[in-house]
Amino acid sequence: MRTTTTGQSRAASSGPEPVRSVPSRPRSRPGEGALLREDILAAAEALLDESGDESSLTLRAVAARTGVSTPAVYRHFADKSALIAAVCMRVWEALGRDVREALASDDDPFQSLRHGAVAFMRFGLEHPVQYRLLMMGGPPRPGEPHPEQEAATACLRYVAEAIEPCVAAGLLRGDPQQIALRALAAVHGCVALVIAHPYFPWPDNPDEFLDQVARLAGLGSAALGWLMSEPRPEPPTTEAFASAFRSFTVELCGS
Repeated sequence: MRTTTTGQSRAASSGPEPVRSVPSRPRSRPGEGALLREDILAAAEALLDESGDESSLTLRAVAARTGVSTPAVYRHFADKSALIAAVCMRVWEALGRDVREALASDDDPFQSLRHGAVAFMRFGLEHPVQYRLLMMGGPPRPGEPHPEQEAATACLRYVAEAIEPCVAAGLLRGDPQQIALRALAAVHGCVALVIAHPYFPWPDNPDEFLDQVARLAGLGSAALGWLMSEPRPEPPTTEAFASAFRSFTVELCGS
């Protein structure tokens, strides 16, 4: 499985790339500040994608790429952290659109959930730097919520909302938010593992692999919910599981 994480190793092997600049742009006229802000964000996003490492994202480099002075960038972003947060949130909004479209692509709620999980994982692998910064950025910080915490919370909410129809249909059992936590742990674990260890023997067909992970999370959640809702004095044996899975496959697939 190939991801776009190669920029980091490329930057490490060849040293820091020279700051690319574009011709200076004329001073923004009244009302054009929003346009300049978007240009700054686009330049910052391009620098992140090219290098694969946020350390290369300096306000000076972004200013040079945008064709403005460094103080002009400071007028829109207080510091580098604020700029990186804005870039990541911009990408995160695109992720939300992709996942919502995937969820709406199928009338069946369980298959819809599967499509949404695949869209989430694919997006994370296509934007590894931004995903790592938002979803793997370190422990929570005190005080006001930070963008990465808000994004992760929104992500959990999206998954819980997609799970609710499956609970209503009787397929998944339990609290939608708790089911969402387990499902998100599975799909996030997939993305994080591929980003952190691209040299693992990943399959050549990434879409098929992501679909298998999505099915694993969905079917596992369904089976666990039913097991937890029907308490037994002792856990099922391996033989009991094997027999149940054979019966399940025959009934569901007719083979």
